[in-house]
Amino acid sequence: MPFKDHVHTITADNGREFSHHAKIEEALGTKVYFAHPYSSWERGANKNSNGLLRQYVRKGTDLREIEDDMIHWTMTRLNYRPRKCLGFKQPAVVFKEMCLAA
Repeated sequence: MPFKDHVHTITADNGREFSHHAKIEEALGTKVYFAHPYSSWERGANKNSNGLLRQYVRKGTDLREIEDDMIHWTMTRLNYRPRKCLGFKQPAVVFKEMCLAA
């Protein structure tokens, strides 16, 4: 909820983890869109993030079995990793700048 003003739309996979998308839309006052099946180009940021996550967590690993501190450590590593698409800035820094500018 602290980022509600910064969420304009959400593009989701067709997985059951988004079965409560209507509640999310209502809570955030935004629209949730679903990518077409087998159209990975419609969710490029998601696919890229999954690839980066796989550097720390092997594919097929049940994420429910990973310790919270490992998830936090991995999340921090990914959020402070410079990205070419951001002019080699760190996503966490860019997000903070956008929040302060709004």
